[in-house]
Order: sequence, then C-alpha cells, then structure tokens
Amino acid sequence: MNSATTQTNKDQTIRRMLGLFAHRRRSLAALVALGVVVTVGTLTLPTLSGEAVDRVVGAGQVDFEGLAHVLQWMAAVVCLTCAAQYALAVVTNRLAYDAAFDLREQAFDRLQSMPLSYVDTHEHGEIASRIVNDADQLTNGFVMGFQQLPTGILTIVVTLVFMFRLNFVIALVVTVLTPFSVWAAKFISSHASRHFAGQTQLRGELTGLVEEMIGGVGTIEAFGVADSVCERMRDVDGRLGSESYKAVFFSSLANPTMRFMNSLVYAAIGIFGAFVAISGGITVGGLSAFLSYADQYAKPFNDITGVVTELQNSIACARHLFELIDEPLEAPDAEGADALGQVEGTVALDDVTFSYVPGKPILEHVELAAEPGQRIALVGHTGCGKTTLINLLMRFYDVDSGHVTIDGHDVRDLTRASLRGCWGMVLQDTWVRRATVRENIAIGNPAATDDQIVAAAKAAYADGFISRLPHGYDTVLDGSASLSAGQKQLLCIARVMVAKPQMLILDEATSNIDTRTEVLVQRAFDNLMRGRTSFVVAHRLSTVRDADAICVVDHGRIAEKGTHDELLAAGGLYREIYESQFAPAE
Repeated sequence: MNSATTQTNKDQTIRRMLGLFAHRRRSLAALVALGVVVTVGTLTLPTLSGEAVDRVVGAGQVDFEGLAHVLQWMAAVVCLTCAAQYALAVVTNRLAYDAAFDLREQAFDRLQSMPLSYVDTHEHGEIASRIVNDADQLTNGFVMGFQQLPTGILTIVVTLVFMFRLNFVIALVVTVLTPFSVWAAKFISSHASRHFAGQTQLRGELTGLVEEMIGGVGTIEAFGVADSVCERMRDVDGRLGSESYKAVFFSSLANPTMRFMNSLVYAAIGIFGAFVAISGGITVGGLSAFLSYADQYAKPFNDITGVVTELQNSIACARHLFELIDEPLEAPDAEGADALGQVEGTVALDDVTFSYVPGKPILEHVELAAEPGQRIALVGHTGCGKTTLINLLMRFYDVDSGHVTIDGHDVRDLTRASLRGCWGMVLQDTWVRRATVRENIAIGNPAATDDQIVAAAKAAYADGFISRLPHGYDTVLDGSASLSAGQKQLLCIARVMVAKPQMLILDEATSNIDTRTEVLVQRAFDNLMRGRTSFVVAHRLSTVRDADAICVVDHGRIAEKGTHDELLAAGGLYREIYESQFAPAE
C-alpha cells in the first residue's frame, strides 16, 4: 500500500471518528465553552500576576489597596477556572466513553449480522480484541484529545494575542521560533503513527493466538507440543514487543524534545526581553507576565505532541474497528421472501454444487430427497461433506448452483428467521452461555414454563446431574468449567426437546455421552423424531441402523442410498465402513 493510499485511509478514518460526535452537538458546544473559560482563566492569571508585581515598587512603596484588589481577582479567576476544569473533565469523559460505547455496540451488532463464513475464516480472539481492546485504546485517545487538544490550540492562539498586546517585538521572536517546535512534533508523530498501527495489528494476532492456545490446552499437553507453541508465542510476542518498543520510543521523544524546544524559546524571550526592559520597552511586571505567557505558550506544544502520538494509536484502533463494521453483511432475504409457517417436512437438494473456496467444490451435483416424517442418515468418512450439507439446509451458506427446497420452496426465497425456526439442531460442538441452567435450556423457547423445562431435561436424562448442582436449575453456568462435555451435550439435547421444532438435525448429537446414557437418549430422540423430518449425521453406524434412508457421502457426492440391509447387501462403501467398525478382531 503506497503512502498516498495510506494517507487517504487515515483521513477517512479520522472523518469517521469525528462523525461519532455528529449527534452530540450540545456536549461539543459545552466542551468548547468550558475550554474557552479554562483557557482564558488560565491566561488571565499571568496578567494579574504582572499587575501584582508592578504594585510592589520598592521598600515603603507598596500599593496595598491595589494589591489586595488584584489578589481578589486572582482568587476569583482560580476558583472559576478550577470549576470549569472539573466540568470539562466530566463532559470529556462522557463524550469519549459514549462514543466508544456506540462504536463497540455497532461492531458487535455487525458481527451478529455477518455471514458464518466471516467467523469461520477469522481468529475468534482477534475479533474479540477488536471489539474490546481496540475500543478501550480508542477511548484513551478520545479522552486525551478532548481534554488537551482544543484547550492546547486555544491556549496557543490566545497566548499569542496576549503577548502581542504586551510587546510586539518580543512576541515576534516567539513566532519566528515556533516552526521548529511544529517540525519536531510532526517528525515524532509520523514515526509513532506507523509503529502504533503495527502494534495494534500484532496485539490482535497475539490475542487470537492466546485464545486459540487456551481453548486447546488439553490437546497441546496430550501431544507434547508445548515447546513449539511457546516458540510461536515468543515469535509473535517478540514482534509485538519490538513494534511496541518503537512506538513507545518515538512517543516518549515528544516530552523531552518539546521541553528542549520550549526551553530555547523561554531563554530567547528572557534574554531579549531583558534588553527591551532595560531600554524601557516593557515594565518588570510586564516582562514577568510575558515569561509566564511564554511558559503557557510552550506547554501546549508538549501536550499536543503527546496527544497526537496517542491519537495515532487511536486511529489505528479505530481503523481496525471500522474494518469490522465495514465487512459485508449476510445477503438480505430476497425481496418478497415468504415466511415458513407450519411445514410438512418435504426436503430436497436438487443438483447442488457448493464450494467454500471458489474452484474447489466440496459438494458436486448432489441429489437428495426426504419425505415428511422420514429419518435420513448421513454417513461417510471425515471431510466428505456431511456437515456442509447441514450448513446448506440451514442456509448458513448459499449453494453455488442447484436448489435446496423445503416443501417446494427454494430456501433462498424464504426468510432466514422462519427457515431456521423450523429446524432444531444438536451439534457435536456444544455451546453453553453464562446464564442459569433454566435459561440455557429455554434458549430455543423463551416462553417455556418451568414444567416444560424440567420435562425436557428429564427426557434428555439431564435432570439427574442438574439436581446435584448447587442451586439446581437456577445454578449459573460459566460456559466452560461448570459442566463436563457430556453434561453440556445433554443440556443442548434438552434445549431442542423444549423447543419442539418441526424438523431436526442431529450432527453427532451423542458423541460426548457415555454408552449407557446414549442408549437412553437415543430412545428420547426416537420419540422426538417421530413424525418429524430428521437428518442424522453419525460416524457410529449403530445409531443410524433404523433410519428410513441412509445416504453415504463420498468426496462430495451421494455415493449410495438405501436402508441398512439394502446397503449391506450391495457390498459397497457402506458395508466397508460398517465392517471396519463391527468386524471381529483377527
């Protein structure tokens, strides 16, 4: 990416960041007004201080009455400035955190509407890092920017006005030396910007890696690959550390560099001002006030440079969030899409071809039909396309060619909500959210009564372990450590049973359950599937022997179809798989 494109993207990001405050005009107006009060109050003090000095002419020549009057004004200005400073901090924090809240909410809402392919192709930790960490970094930049940037710029402008009013010649010296400070600030911020962008990217990569490794810690220990994982971690962490060091190094240059430049300006004013005072061009009190203004004039350059470097980090984080928000949404429902009501359960795949990566089809010319109430089993070797078929039935993905129909309706002509509402799914990968057991079971049917929830849990043979939990059905689960894999599987089964869907998909639904419980749950499934069109994906053929039709999927095609006995008699791939599981050991 060339520098022009990078600058264009940066400008667009800044405009979008500012757009977050478009509907907060009152708060912005209050921010400006308070900034003016703080700036004017702060810069009035040197003038009053100079007047106080001029009231003290010498021994026995002190204007006590005038001095008392000036001190009263100074006290009033200090109180007003402090109050405005406090109010400015309140308004600033509210603006910054509300904007970050809105942006984080936009990103999360966007994520809920993205196609499943986005989540499948991005590290979950990296996505979480964008929504959580990048939003926090953005907030820090907003807080610093609102508190210091407007008041800093205003301070520079107003201070120049005050200095030119005091003495035009000395103020001209300050103006001539100012570009050196500006150049130093620009040099530092441009280098810091590049490294903060790299730091943000690597932070997301590291978060994704940590999330991945924590999720697979059991596998890592079991296969003894901790050393290679640590090496990978050291590599990413090392690159992040190097980029962070460079970012912090350049941002840390801001303070000493600007202090040095400001000291040069201060020294020049002191020396040149002394000669002007000797020649009678300015009073001692005026020079004292001018030196105070010089200090006030220099300080914002230091602050602004620090703010600009922090804003570079914020811009990089905002770009990360905006990239997430700009990701294409799931294709909308077709115009005039029908909503499925009560379905009969006729399901068909007509000449379906599908690929996750263009040019590399996973399914090719698949023909499959299920009559109402039929139980269809999908079997085959790992990676043959069984779960992909399920994804197409649910319309998590759209076919490349062909048609998937429900009761004669192409699923692309139906609303997704009504289509998915007709299916109940139990997958091999379980998901339990942080909520009570009762709430977890009722996800698919929030209106379910307590009696219905308990009945579903009993049907799934989950009531026994639920009753042993500290608070029974009101026990709050943490989503990971509270339950074993098998117990979470039983909860997911109870979830489907309480929802009572019109059609069923069971993808290795009993894979994490012990054999005895599996037999009992299978009986419950038999009752649940009675009268419902059901698709059962299984590796263990013992669970699908009673299916109305068994489809053997091989290399993206339906290689065989028939009942258990018919397929065994045919002597094809199904018989080969069956004998590999049940043939006696030699």
